[in-house]
Amino acid sequence: MLGIIGAMDEEVAKLKENMEQVEVRTKASMDFYRGVIGGKEVVVVRSGIGKVNAGICAQILADDYGVDGIVNTGIAGSLRAEINIGDIVVSTDAVQHDMDAVAFGYPLGQIPRMDTLAFHADSQLVELAVQCCKKVIPEIGVFQGRVASGDEFIAKKERKDAILKEFDACCCEMEGAAIAQAAYLNQIPFVIIRAISDKADDSAGMDYPTFEAMAIKNSVKLIMEMVVNV
Repeated sequence: MLGIIGAMDEEVAKLKENMEQVEVRTKASMDFYRGVIGGKEVVVVRSGIGKVNAGICAQILADDYGVDGIVNTGIAGSLRAEINIGDIVVSTDAVQHDMDAVAFGYPLGQIPRMDTLAFHADSQLVELAVQCCKKVIPEIGVFQGRVASGDEFIAKKERKDAILKEFDACCCEMEGAAIAQAAYLNQIPFVIIRAISDKADDSAGMDYPTFEAMAIKNSVKLIMEMVVNV
């Protein structure tokens, strides 16, 4: 059974519309929709925004539903010139760009006393996501690379450039790496799939509402195709 996490209602509403045999359970103020999409059992949930909400949500999927894999879907800001609004980024790994224990000798982004800086996505889920993207939305670009997460909406070019320089990431958002950490600790395969809604710079506030709907539409197409092929 696959767990599908989105941060916002808009990101999961269309998926829920395509579910059958739905059972809804509320925990930690989150509504978990368990049902069937294309003959495959899934749990779809809106985590809420930010790393804490995302981590709690992933842990509930592990504890209460015993999911075999987790897909985090949503939107993100591009960190690279070649990754444009509407394109898809599929995570190879994820880091928390706002974790700073440098004073204790850790590299920026590494959580103290954890044995890794970045949490690596499942290679089979990554490949499936890429192939499904090419099939259902061939007109857009799909990129594999690092996702940088933090409790911060990146809207300044200086901050964007700093994250890119430090972590060599493809995009930034606010939940993926927390879900990745929970999946890592529970030994659950995961992948983060992000549709680009803005360029994470001084234009981010302007671009975001304009392109959010298009980005979510692309994400839903991709997730639907993944579910029936997983």
